[in-house]
Amino acid sequence: MLKTLDLALKVIKMFTKQKPEWGGRELANELGIDHAKIYRILETFEANNFISKDPVTKKYTLGFAVLELGMIKYEGLNVKQLVSPVLEKLSDQTGESTFLTSLYKNEGVTLEAIEPENKVKYSVTVGSRAPLYVGASYRSILAYMPEDFIKYYLETEELKRYTDKTMTIPSQIASELELIRKQGWAISKGEFTPDIIAIAVPLFDSIKGVIGSVTVAGPAYRMTDERIKEYLPILQATRDELTEIIDKYQLKLQI
Repeated sequence: MLKTLDLALKVIKMFTKQKPEWGGRELANELGIDHAKIYRILETFEANNFISKDPVTKKYTLGFAVLELGMIKYEGLNVKQLVSPVLEKLSDQTGESTFLTSLYKNEGVTLEAIEPENKVKYSVTVGSRAPLYVGASYRSILAYMPEDFIKYYLETEELKRYTDKTMTIPSQIASELELIRKQGWAISKGEFTPDIIAIAVPLFDSIKGVIGSVTVAGPAYRMTDERIKEYLPILQATRDELTEIIDKYQLKLQI
């Protein structure tokens, strides 16, 4: 392994939806790396448009080269053309935001999202990532991973708290995963984003097992228990429709 390249990739991966902006010294301190080395890496990325530096704040964000590569990968998946109509129908039926999440290593990545028009909604950004322990979209994937993966994940993952309702106790998460496997769907209430309730079901293919999930999410005042009961069979029917599409077109959701 090339140590310098490995470090550079760790630096670029620090720019996430939750933390899209970093100062050079702040990033060096977070990674425990010499400041001069971090600045050399950042300057190289900046010169190649992978990172952009604000001339006023002197802080760094991702550059357009990252967007270009991401769009090349995304368009190659053919997800939008095949999946968007299904998610749009689900959004029309529920009146809420719907999205497709893919498994990527130990994270979930939003591949496609549909938002309802002319109402308060939960906005989801295509390409956003989140750990597998937090929220219905991600736990519905984690629940169906191999047992040894789950055990190692809960033992080694940094279980950060995103809201005061985020599950961070491994035994509590393990119990929730068992419930998801029993009932076949997951729910989260304000764990990742305050006042948002989400329900999700896992997606499978016949070879790789669980490959992602499909979700309905909206404000807590609309996502009542009665609405959730109403939406669940619609969500499950959507899952079945997406599974047929994945099998028919050999759609690869895993990045």
